[in-house]
Amino acid sequence: MSNITLAEAVKLKSVLTKRIHELEDEMRRVAFTNVEKGNTPDQGPRSLKIVEIELDEVRLDSRVLDRLMYRANIDNEIEFQGQQLAIVEAIELAIQLRAKARFYKELSMAEKEEIQYGYSEGTVVYRVALFDPEDYRVKSLQTEKDAHKLSNSINAKNYSIVLKFDDTKYF
Repeated sequence: MSNITLAEAVKLKSVLTKRIHELEDEMRRVAFTNVEKGNTPDQGPRSLKIVEIELDEVRLDSRVLDRLMYRANIDNEIEFQGQQLAIVEAIELAIQLRAKARFYKELSMAEKEEIQYGYSEGTVVYRVALFDPEDYRVKSLQTEKDAHKLSNSINAKNYSIVLKFDDTKYF
C-alpha cells in the first residue's frame, strides 16, 4: 500500500465526495430508459450493477480515508501560543478565531455615538458605544493574523503526516 500526506488526504476526500455524487447521478441515468412498447431496451455501456459496485468501492475508500484522517487529527499536535493542540482542536480554534475577528470587525465599525430617531417625541435619544471601536479594529486585525498563523501551522503539519492509503485509483 502506498502512502499519502494528510494534506493530500484532505484534497482526496473532496475528490471522493465528488466522485460519489457523480456515480449516484450515473446510477440515476442508467437505471431507466425510454423504449417504445414491444421493443427491447438498449443496455448502455455500463450497467446499473457495475456502477453500483464502483460506488460501493469509492464509499469504502471514503470511510477508510475518514478514519485515517480523524485518527491523524487526534493523534498529532501543533504548538500555538505556547499550547500543544491536537490538530482537530487547532482546526476548531482557527474557525473560532475567524468568527471572533469578524465580530470584532463589526464592533469596530460602530459609531461612538449616534442619534436614534423614532424612539421618543421631543426627547433626543442617543445610542452610545460603551467601548472604543478603534480598540476592536486593532483586536480584529490581531485575531485575523492569529487565525492565519494557526491555519498555516495546521497546513504545514498536514504535509508532514503520512497516512497508509493507496490513492492510485484517483490520482
